[in-house]
Amino acid sequence: MCKMIGSCGIVCSDCPAFIATQNDDEDLRKKTAADWAKMYDADIKPEDVFCVGCLQSNGRLFSHCNVCEIRKCCREKGIDNCAYCPDYACDKIIEFFGFVPDAKLTLERIRNS
Repeated sequence: MCKMIGSCGIVCSDCPAFIATQNDDEDLRKKTAADWAKMYDADIKPEDVFCVGCLQSNGRLFSHCNVCEIRKCCREKGIDNCAYCPDYACDKIIEFFGFVPDAKLTLERIRNS
């Protein structure tokens, strides 16, 4: 399978929510919910851990993906991810990099290729 890079630079195809959805893996869904609930101090249940990847326009997304301003911006501009944006790196994505530094590396690899 090809890598699916989300709007923000997260590799959707490596995300446990995406993998659990693709493989209908209830054990991974439970583990991911427990890990993320602890990591983000949030109420995340196994039934919340479904995602087809943020590039998809149809299908179930993880809750945050539905309200993600970065995803919304990319969709409005008609681009797959921020690496293709003429306004890279805007304040939204720079702030996000503070939480997910690997996303910055992914986007910069795309920009430099």
